[in-house]
Amino acid sequence: MYSEFFSLYAFFTGEMNKSELRKIYLAKRKALPRARRDISSRQIAQTFFDKSDLSKVRFLHCFLPIEKLAEVDTTFIFRRIWEDFRDVKTVVPRVDQATAEIENLTYSATDELLRSAWQIDEPIHHEKISPEEIDLVLVPLLCFDRGGHRVGYGKGFYDRFLALCRSDCLKIGLSFFPPEEEIEDANSADVRLNFCVTPDHVYAMQGSNSH
Repeated sequence: MYSEFFSLYAFFTGEMNKSELRKIYLAKRKALPRARRDISSRQIAQTFFDKSDLSKVRFLHCFLPIEKLAEVDTTFIFRRIWEDFRDVKTVVPRVDQATAEIENLTYSATDELLRSAWQIDEPIHHEKISPEEIDLVLVPLLCFDRGGHRVGYGKGFYDRFLALCRSDCLKIGLSFFPPEEEIEDANSADVRLNFCVTPDHVYAMQGSNSH
């Protein structure tokens, strides 16, 4: 009973930690009808392109959506880049099973994908790009706060990867939902976002090095 009361108190005061937020937002995302997710994903893509200057971007890293987790469908972003921004090279993640680190694989419209044991689509080739070469990362998340902290799935893959990117690499989250005011247990090991794109808004993060 006490734990239930505390969870309700945390929800209404906005003081929630990553574990609580992870459960809430994963449930919220899975509750969205597929048609609603498709519309919102298209809106996120349009908002991203409306507000972004890709003229200086050579390598753009973006996740491929995991359907069972009801992620933002980034295929709309990939297709637009391939059609209209041909100087931009797209890169996708692959988790090295031995090291639990993200590798960055080049990805184009002609590349064949293979679904991993983790239900993640990955290119079958091994052409890698180093983190230092990447200019912009579109980051998966469950939720984020106004300071640029994010809640992912708790494995730390992206925090470790983003820490290896250049300091001027833009880190942009994609979210179906607006921000929380503050994630209670965010810490210095968390790599903060510069921006986050929702279906109808781009949030610039308070105190982040937003360009």
